[in-house]
Amino acid sequence: MKKYKLTVTDGFAVNPGDLSWSLFEKNCDIEVFDKLPQDMVAESLEDSDFVFTNRIKIDKNVLDRARKLKLISAMGTGYDMIDVSECRKRGIEVCNIPGYSTDSVAQTALMLLISLAFDIRNYQDMARNGQWTGVPGFFYPQFRFEELAGKTMGIYGYGQIGTRFAAICRALGMKVLATSRSRTEGSENGVTFCMPELLISNSDYISFHCPLTDQTRELVNSSLISKMKDGVCLINTSRGAVFNEHDVAEALKSGKIRGCGVDVLAAEPALPDNPLLGCDNCIITPHCAWTSYEARCRLMDMLEENIESYIETGKGKYRV
Repeated sequence: MKKYKLTVTDGFAVNPGDLSWSLFEKNCDIEVFDKLPQDMVAESLEDSDFVFTNRIKIDKNVLDRARKLKLISAMGTGYDMIDVSECRKRGIEVCNIPGYSTDSVAQTALMLLISLAFDIRNYQDMARNGQWTGVPGFFYPQFRFEELAGKTMGIYGYGQIGTRFAAICRALGMKVLATSRSRTEGSENGVTFCMPELLISNSDYISFHCPLTDQTRELVNSSLISKMKDGVCLINTSRGAVFNEHDVAEALKSGKIRGCGVDVLAAEPALPDNPLLGCDNCIITPHCAWTSYEARCRLMDMLEENIESYIETGKGKYRV
């Protein structure tokens, strides 16, 4: 039986050592790089049939040298690091891994939402520092604590994760507005669909679950922010470049945006001059929403399904 050459360009992101690559050995000779330097990618893929990439770019320059490539799979849902149009010209299958982290990302969005509504860090410090309720001078509104029930959550992007997060928000007693490329009217399961401008202007909290495209890049800029409610809170677990980070930081400093919770940044890891780092009312987590053990196990299984499907049919199972 023929064995294919599989190269993993940046495997450490998905498997830092607690999972096994052995499930791919049935069909492939596998070479795993923890993180391949970008300037070595083209050379390293010259003999590869299959490639898995997390954030390493597969562009025209790489494809010009990697002439044996048959399938490229993103190791995750996003595939903006792959030049899909160039791959299609060359007959290379491009796949992603949809839905593997739906529960994990929705749970992370919930964590950010709760953190924006309840200032757990300062309340914890208060308990440890002896500033307990009942102590003279204690002032209840000193730190943030508001009920989410009755507030309006706007969900921008209503795919699997947006749908799951909407159900969570409904369970908290929130009113939920949603918008997507395919639906801007009607209602379903307690969610009201509307045009983006109505969602933006009527939501107390807005959570972004849209893909990064030419239309959504820097979608959240000063113009859009000006149409939001004063004191709105924003959540982003999609892609960092959906935000114009300078404009968001300015709105955080002015109070137009009361708080922000992001698991993604335009450049990752965070650059020292990222303006959001200087905003005390911005919660930043290190793009970890997808990294639960359970999600990564599903991811590995679905990567294998892409290869099995290609070998059997010439097409990946989760094609983009």
